Amino acid sequence: MIPLKENFIVDEQGNRIKVVLDIADYNRLLEELEELAAIRAYDAAKAAEDEVIPFEQAVAEIEQSRA
Repeated sequence: MIPLKENFIVDEQGNRIKVVLDIADYNRLLEELEELAAIRAYDAAKAAEDEVIPFEQAVAEIEQSRA
């Protein structure tokens, strides 16, 4: 788990409505999300039992789907 230094913006009732992160924390979160997406794609491919494709091709397809 990524330790974050977050700050919250609250409304008049004190409810948290927004979060402010350091840019380094934000970038780490984005990297973690990309890694999670790759893991989920791998898991989905394994579960589908489709034809096997080379790793490089799979990575290229994943990258292309993110664009």
